[in-house]
Amino acid sequence: MRLIDLLALIAENLGRRKARVALTAIGVVIGTAAVVVLVSLGIGLQQSFNEGIQGIADLRQIDVYPQYDMGGRGMVASGGGGGGGEVPTPVPITNGTIRDIQAIPGVEAVIPRDWIQGEAYFEFGRLQGYPNLIGIGTDDLGLIGVEVLTGTTGIERGEVIVGAEFVNTGFFDPRTGPEWDPVTGMPVGNAPDLYNKPIRLVVAKYTSDGLRVTRAVSLKVVGITLKRGSESDYSVYMNLDEMTALNQWLTNRRINRDKEGYTQLVVRATDQNDVLDIADQITAMGFQAQSAQQYIQPLNNFYLVLQVIFGGVGAIALLVAAIGIANTMTMAILERTREIGLMKAVGATNRDVLGIFLGEAAGIGFVGGLGGISLGWVAGYLMNIAAIVFFSNSSGGFGFSGTTSAVVTPGWLMIGSLVFATFIGLVSGLYPALRAATLVPVIALKTE
Repeated sequence: MRLIDLLALIAENLGRRKARVALTAIGVVIGTAAVVVLVSLGIGLQQSFNEGIQGIADLRQIDVYPQYDMGGRGMVASGGGGGGGEVPTPVPITNGTIRDIQAIPGVEAVIPRDWIQGEAYFEFGRLQGYPNLIGIGTDDLGLIGVEVLTGTTGIERGEVIVGAEFVNTGFFDPRTGPEWDPVTGMPVGNAPDLYNKPIRLVVAKYTSDGLRVTRAVSLKVVGITLKRGSESDYSVYMNLDEMTALNQWLTNRRINRDKEGYTQLVVRATDQNDVLDIADQITAMGFQAQSAQQYIQPLNNFYLVLQVIFGGVGAIALLVAAIGIANTMTMAILERTREIGLMKAVGATNRDVLGIFLGEAAGIGFVGGLGGISLGWVAGYLMNIAAIVFFSNSSGGFGFSGTTSAVVTPGWLMIGSLVFATFIGLVSGLYPALRAATLVPVIALKTE
């Protein structure tokens, strides 16, 4: 029997029993819709979580520090005498370290950072502010994921980029002192207009005689960061060489980066999928390597397990539907025994009969699958609308960002659900089809 004739016969047989086929397919519709909605919910939660993390952390960034492992890994023994034994000190992050890390495949940039090693504050008119001052070894803060609301991410000598929250709450009048919000307990700042204005950085130290000495540097504010709920909100970034010069003045000694090294490196990967592998290679070099990916990966695995569990719950409904298909096909064989005998008497083979009944069972699964993915997509769409309305009227929710969808239905899920529903129908009809194919024609013709 030709394939086109087989398909036509299957369609005709299903069309003769529309009510029974529809009732049987409803079970498949419900099961498929459950799979689509539940797995889509798991995917949506995972996607919302990842997008929320990306809003506050750069998933391509790795922070590298000296390895302070007292077990000795990554350590160099230093000094020892008087019975005190050897004290392990961390391997310094030198310029050679930067070159070695830069040579790792998948590394886009390696940027050194440092902090001020003494008292430092800004003066703007009559206002003062004590920042988290960071020296950065790049002329573009965009390489470390900093975004600006005003100005540019480019930074050169004599320039600073200021965090949005530091502008809003970090400055106060030293004559009256900081003001505090009695409700929130947060500082109430003066929010000066700093962009494109000169600002004075003052650093202070004490001499051996206890005399306080200050040094002032005039800097220009070339950018205000975009508020992201991260370090950049409260930080002020300046040129690393300028900060090194200030630290040398504060500590009264020359800083040799090839000996003392840097406090921290920021390593940026070309692809976030390479971050964990790059971090492992840096750790093997004897340094601490930390990234947001290390914390996100276990949670992504949790969401993957959640999707499997959700899919399993929906598959239970499909299993119930499979029993219904098997029952329907068994009843069809009992009703069509004489028809089967007649087909065999006129030349139909066991394979032809098997193909007809398997095709009918698969057809029920296919029709139910189409209805299920359609119902699942509509249900997901309505759930997204409800979620957007709910969260827009509330302060937020766990695992959901208003910029994305609570339920995400990818194309592969819809196609996979349709194939799975068809397969369930095919398997459910296997026993009845085998039973029909093995009927003896003479006995079948005698059946009333």
